[in-house]
Amino acid sequence: MATAPKANAKVVPIDEAAGAAPKKSKKKQMMLAVLAVLLLGGGGAGAAWFFMNKGEHAEAVAEVKHEPGKPPVFIAMEPFTVNLQPENGEQYLQVAVTVQVADETQTEQIKVYTPLVRSRILMLLAAKKPSELATTEGKEKLAGEIAEQIRKPFSPKARPQDVSAVFFTSFVIQ
Repeated sequence: MATAPKANAKVVPIDEAAGAAPKKSKKKQMMLAVLAVLLLGGGGAGAAWFFMNKGEHAEAVAEVKHEPGKPPVFIAMEPFTVNLQPENGEQYLQVAVTVQVADETQTEQIKVYTPLVRSRILMLLAAKKPSELATTEGKEKLAGEIAEQIRKPFSPKARPQDVSAVFFTSFVIQ
């Protein structure tokens, strides 16, 4: 049978007797709770921002898009050869480009205005420095800039061209 504790005996709570840490103060618990809520909220907000703005940062990257079931339409352009802006002596760029468009109507429209399209692209290429085009990011940016030049309307009141992507089929800097 259990005996009553002696008058001199110290009564110790079970937690302390087992060697458990003393209870944290309410202030520390509240701070930890607030910190946890802020971290989770920040992580959620960051994830939401990332997924909502997914395609905006990749404006320069040529994104392949076409309607399902319809085969893509490509226009292979004649190669371009231009002198680049000098950095370390004379260098030139030779590049072949293939453009993906929405449909055959766009193909015919671009073919009719080929001299204008080629002029726009040549002016863009001739303004580049070799160091700008040496990296993958530089080439992706250039593809986006070429797509922009082709998308521009061919006359003041015309609609822009529906260009999905620009692909480099040859790219040489010498």
